[in-house]
Amino acid sequence: MDRRIKKIDHSLERQARDQFFETVQRGELSFAEGVKQIRKLSKLTQPEFAKHRGISLGALRKIESGAGNPQVETLNKIGEVFGLEVGFVMKRKGKAE
Repeated sequence: MDRRIKKIDHSLERQARDQFFETVQRGELSFAEGVKQIRKLSKLTQPEFAKHRGISLGALRKIESGAGNPQVETLNKIGEVFGLEVGFVMKRKGKAE
């Protein structure tokens, strides 16, 4: 068996996805970190994820670093893989207005 191929633990994957959604619902995740987690949960590199979602690699890198200002269409392309779309959310408490 190829040693590069890792055995997949589906229960751990499900747990990680559930934890991601709980963190999103509580509003405890920055957008940049959320995009990075979506990509990592998808087990894709930045170039692979950008190609898969139909966005530029540069845009993805800027978004993940917190320096990007993506269009709503780009955000929906990223979130679509997890059944997410752009919408209004409450600000986190303690965040400066």
